[in-house]
Amino acid sequence: MKTVDHYTFQALDNYPYSLMETIESLDYALAYDKTNVTALCLYGRVYSEQLENYEQAISYFQEALASDVGAVAVYPYFIDALILYNEWDEAERLISFALTLKGINRYTILLRYVHLMEVRGDWKAAMEGIKKLTLASVTNNESEIERLKQRIKTKQSLAKEKPMKKGKNKKK
Repeated sequence: MKTVDHYTFQALDNYPYSLMETIESLDYALAYDKTNVTALCLYGRVYSEQLENYEQAISYFQEALASDVGAVAVYPYFIDALILYNEWDEAERLISFALTLKGINRYTILLRYVHLMEVRGDWKAAMEGIKKLTLASVTNNESEIERLKQRIKTKQSLAKEKPMKKGKNKKK
């Protein structure tokens, strides 16, 4: 095993339970290979999931994909960071591109699409995404899909409700 792989695996093994050791291992891995896609992606995850510094996270994800645009493991995390950072148009473009890649987990990417449409409040597109998600599912994810569908329907009905009218003040 190459040294860079050793540090990359060590970082993956430590994440998210020991962030200091994760960062130390990532620094060593990147010192040996600045284009280590797995290390760059994990650094992006640390910044996104732990530090909520989405700008820095996005920078790491972009660097990872610049090293290898076909690195399918990067896309779900990158899309999540874009959604959380309210870069919705960019997230949608990345989802569209990711779905063209060989080896991508279509279910995972379509799940992000539904989440994006839910965040945007585009209920119709979210429900269409759920149909695609159902077709892409190759495991027993029916309960997850049903919970997602119910949540979207609930939000849709809440969005349709008109705000309660305030009672008219009667003069005494």
